[in-house]
Amino acid sequence: MNIFRNSTFAIIIALLAGLGLGLAYSWLISPVEYVNANPAILRSDFKDQYRIVIAASYASTHNLDRARARLEQLGDIDPIGQLSAQAQRMLAAGELFDRVRPLAQLATDLQQGFVSIPFTSTPINSIVNTPIIDETPFIEEPFPTETPEFLAQTIIPNDTSFETPLAPQNIFTPTPRPTFTSIPKPGAPFALVGQDTICDPALPEGLMQIMLMDGRRRQVAGIKIIVTWDNGEDQFFTGLKPELGNGYADFLMDTSTIYSVRVVEGGSFVPNIVPPTCTDPNGVNYFGGLLLTFQQP
Repeated sequence: MNIFRNSTFAIIIALLAGLGLGLAYSWLISPVEYVNANPAILRSDFKDQYRIVIAASYASTHNLDRARARLEQLGDIDPIGQLSAQAQRMLAAGELFDRVRPLAQLATDLQQGFVSIPFTSTPINSIVNTPIIDETPFIEEPFPTETPEFLAQTIIPNDTSFETPLAPQNIFTPTPRPTFTSIPKPGAPFALVGQDTICDPALPEGLMQIMLMDGRRRQVAGIKIIVTWDNGEDQFFTGLKPELGNGYADFLMDTSTIYSVRVVEGGSFVPNIVPPTCTDPNGVNYFGGLLLTFQQP
């Protein structure tokens, strides 16, 4: 009986020792090194960093096919939705929109299937008023080689220390290249062209939907919207929900609050906005929504 107990105890000790040696070898002596691992196995926070890098590369190269192929390596079921969701999370966390913009732009371009013109804040006037500098070099006349009579008498003919003055070197000033500016014009104001009541029981009560378009009625992403009321303010951007439109943004209003909306680009301001009252087929009243449409001239 004692022999059996001693054997069992020895086996347990041997197993524990083997397990400890195996862990020590795999963790300390020869740990696993991942080489050329698939990005799909990354943690969610590392995947977010991976998307930021992809979006930054796309903002530089505008290679949509390469960006799409890189996103596919993450194994996301809905890559566009993941980009939009990450952009909204970053904004909610207080990230600057300059850091969020590449994600929103990539999601928008993937949704529409082509590369859109990147938005910049460079004014058009900086191109129009840029002075044009003539690149033709100015060639000065060389100094005369003949010595005037009044100097000829004072110069020793064999004095080698006298050197003919050199003509000043021409300084070439290159013509400044104009900074690329996208369409729509950043300075063009967005004017309110439509304020429609939306009576749809399937939508949340008090949903304010905003749509921004340029002069050619193309939706514009990346425009800042500010909604204010008596005790607060909220800021958001168009284009963060490309599945609903590149120029789309929304805000859920409280049914007992009066709001004002301002489009930062151009300064369009719409005051006294309240949720409208709608009536369903049974005659019951409920709060509907609004659709505000802004367009550039």
